Amino acid sequence: MKKIIAAAFALCALCACGEKNNLPKPTRAQLEWQDMEMNMFCHFGPNTFTGNEWGDGTETEDIFNPSDLDCRQWAATAKAAGFKGIIITAKHHDGFCLWPNPVSTHTVAQSSWRDGKGDVLAELSAACKEYGLKFGVYISPWDRNDPHYGTPEYNEVFVKTLESVHGGPYGPIFEQWFDGANGEGPNGKKQVYDWPLFNSTVFKYNPQAIIFGDGGPGCRWVGNEEGHAGRTCWGMMNADEVKPGENPRGTEYLNQGDPEGTHWVPAETDVSIRPGWFWRESENDRVKSVDELLRIYYESVGRNSLLLLNVPPDVTGRIHPVDSARLMEFRAALDEIFADDLAAGAKLRRKGDCWTLTMAEPVTFNRVVLEEDIASGQKISAFTIEALGEDGNWTEIASETTIGHKRIVPVPAVTALSIRIKVTGTIAPKCSIKRPGLYYDGVYSGEMS
Repeated sequence: MKKIIAAAFALCALCACGEKNNLPKPTRAQLEWQDMEMNMFCHFGPNTFTGNEWGDGTETEDIFNPSDLDCRQWAATAKAAGFKGIIITAKHHDGFCLWPNPVSTHTVAQSSWRDGKGDVLAELSAACKEYGLKFGVYISPWDRNDPHYGTPEYNEVFVKTLESVHGGPYGPIFEQWFDGANGEGPNGKKQVYDWPLFNSTVFKYNPQAIIFGDGGPGCRWVGNEEGHAGRTCWGMMNADEVKPGENPRGTEYLNQGDPEGTHWVPAETDVSIRPGWFWRESENDRVKSVDELLRIYYESVGRNSLLLLNVPPDVTGRIHPVDSARLMEFRAALDEIFADDLAAGAKLRRKGDCWTLTMAEPVTFNRVVLEEDIASGQKISAFTIEALGEDGNWTEIASETTIGHKRIVPVPAVTALSIRIKVTGTIAPKCSIKRPGLYYDGVYSGEMS
C-alpha cells in the first residue's frame, strides 16, 4: 500500500510539472476594462484640417477650427454602435492640445476657435457622462512644438501636461494611452522619457486608470494596426522587458503574450475604420465594410483582446455620415449574429476537464463562444470542441489554444444535439470555463487568419 501511495504522489508531481500555481491575475479595474470589449478611438486635431497623419508642430493654432463641433453626436454614435468608452487624441505628436494646457502655447486657447475659450476635452467628457460612456485620453509624450523637448526639463513639462488633464475637471479617466513614438523636437533632439514618473502621475489622480503602452502596465499594444490578435493570445507578459517604442522581443511577443509572463497585461487591438487615423475627404469611399469590421471583431474581441476602433471626426467636428452609417450596419450585424444563444436552456455537465452541453433538440451553429474565468488567472493552453451528430458519433470540429476573457471559435456549420469542450492543456490547475454559447453567423462571408 505504501508503494502505491508513493507512486500516486510521484504521478501527481509529474502531472503538475510545468504548471504554475502563482499566476499573474487581473486587477478589478483590468477585469472591468476587458468586460468593455469595444471602445471608440477619436483621432482629432490639426491633422484633421491639414490631411497629415503626423503634424510637424509648426501648424498655426488657427488651423484648428471645427465649424460645428458636437461631442454629443460622437457619444450618441458610440453608444448606438455598442462602444463602452471613447478615447480622444488630446495631444498628438504635433504638440497641439485640445484643451487649454497652461504649460503650452500651442493649444485651443491660442486659436480663434470659439474665441480661444473652447475645450474639446470638457465637451467630450461631459457628453460621455451624459451617454453613460467612459472617457479616456491619448496624450503623446512626443512634442514637435515644445522648445523644451530633448532636454531634461521637458519631462517635468510633460508631467504638468498630464496633471492639467488628470487633475483637471475631466475625470474620472478610465484609460491613458501612451504612444511609443519618439522623434526629434524643434531643436533636433530626442527625449529620454521618464516612464515611471509619467505613470505615477497618472495614478496619482486616477489610480484605477488603465495605462496603455507596449509593456502596459495596464494593457499592451497588440503588435499591429490591422486589427488582429494572435490565435494564441495570453493576458500575461514580461512587462519589465518592454517599454513604449522599445520592444526587444518583437511584435509577435505582443501579439501572443507569454504563458510564462510575470505581469497581467492584456492586449488591446487598435485599428482605424479608414485607411488613415485622421479624417480625410479622399477616404470617404474607403471606410471598412461590415465584413471587414466583423473579421476585426472576431480576431480581437473573439481572441481575448479589447477592440479599440478609430472613428475620426471630420472638419465640422462631427462623425461623418458614412462612418456613422457603417457603424450602425456593424452593430446590426452583431445583433443579428449574437441575438439568440442556440444553447440557451441546454444541460451543462462537467466531468474533469471536459464540459458537455446537451440541447433538447439538434441545433445548427457555426460559432462557439467560450469564456474562461480569468479572475484567478488565465490557465487554458489547449482545447478541442467535438459535436455529437445525428448519427450518434462524436466529431472534432475545432482545435485551438488559449481562451482567456472570450474566445469566439469559428467552426464549419454543423447540426448537433450535444457538444463537448475538452481542455487538453493548462499551465496551472483548476481551470474554469463559463457556460458555452452557440450561434449561427449568416452574415460574415470572409475568411480569418
